[in-house]
Amino acid sequence: MRAAIYHGANQPMPIEEVEVDDPWPREVLVRTAASGVCHSDLMFVEGIGQWPTPGILGHEGSGVVEAVGSDVSYVQPGDRVIVTGVVFCGQCEECLSDNPHRCLDRPRRRRHERPRITLNGEGVLALTNVGSFAEYMLVPDAGVVKLPDDVPLDTACLVSCGVITGLGAVFRSAELTPGTTAAVFGLGGVGLSVVQGARIAGASRIIAVDLTDEKLERARLLGATDTVNASEVDDPVEAIRDLTEGRGVHYSFEAIGMKATAEQAFACTRAGGTASIIGAGITAPLELPPNLLIQDRRIQGVFMGRTRARVDIPRYLELYRQGQLKLDELVTRRGRLEDLDQAFEDQRAHVGARTILLFD
Repeated sequence: MRAAIYHGANQPMPIEEVEVDDPWPREVLVRTAASGVCHSDLMFVEGIGQWPTPGILGHEGSGVVEAVGSDVSYVQPGDRVIVTGVVFCGQCEECLSDNPHRCLDRPRRRRHERPRITLNGEGVLALTNVGSFAEYMLVPDAGVVKLPDDVPLDTACLVSCGVITGLGAVFRSAELTPGTTAAVFGLGGVGLSVVQGARIAGASRIIAVDLTDEKLERARLLGATDTVNASEVDDPVEAIRDLTEGRGVHYSFEAIGMKATAEQAFACTRAGGTASIIGAGITAPLELPPNLLIQDRRIQGVFMGRTRARVDIPRYLELYRQGQLKLDELVTRRGRLEDLDQAFEDQRAHVGARTILLFD
């Protein structure tokens, strides 16, 4: 099969022929239909995150089951599925405590075992056991979720990471309640999903913060009631306070992964408010004013929206089918695997929300 091969930070990612193994008993081979290009992928390309080489990036995948292992009963060949990296064993302490996103024993092939994918005889490690920048994905059976026939494969791929992270941050982590106020910093695929989650949850005011009018307008279309262009105001925190009678918001969400915006997200909350830090890539310690901490404010990290894949993804897809969750509106460019570099350029230039790579 063909795959875009990651050879290290700031290196070209050529499309090369690789070999994929047959499924082991609890594995599923999926023919890739579509892959989203997430900002987390760019982190590895730019060296902010580290991944073994050679590797295959991409973790927002959808496709059709091609083959299954002997112990797989959940899906069969021909099933349409979403492929997610939130795999779980179902038996560890975290899984049994309603936190399968923090599974302690994720199903995977160990380093000493035969690799799933090889390039010229060398093992290739797929990002989060997905590796969706390839024509096939060989994944643990716990990493697939069935897709209803009336949900298109292309936009469905976004649910596997960006959408579940954003919605889960609202529903599962912050537990936003109706009638409250929210601020969202960063309006990529995750941030726009937060905006939608806040709208669906019944927030009375949703303040979207970004640097470009294009992104702010898209946020309004998806549910934001107010916008703040951070490039045009002296202090986004003060702008948010001005919109909330000087008190700040009940909930804030940082979906960029920057020290400055994480600190702003905390500072713009009112007494008793909660700041949820979703964005990956923050490396410097956060500086939080002690006088704000003692007023019952909370700051929390969010990993993958605390997603219970086979519980939450079907529920989110039902919101899409009802017209409450907008997925098609998140897609700002469609391309092929050969267009991967352009997708990363769009991210660097803060253009659009999500690029989808199509394989069929």
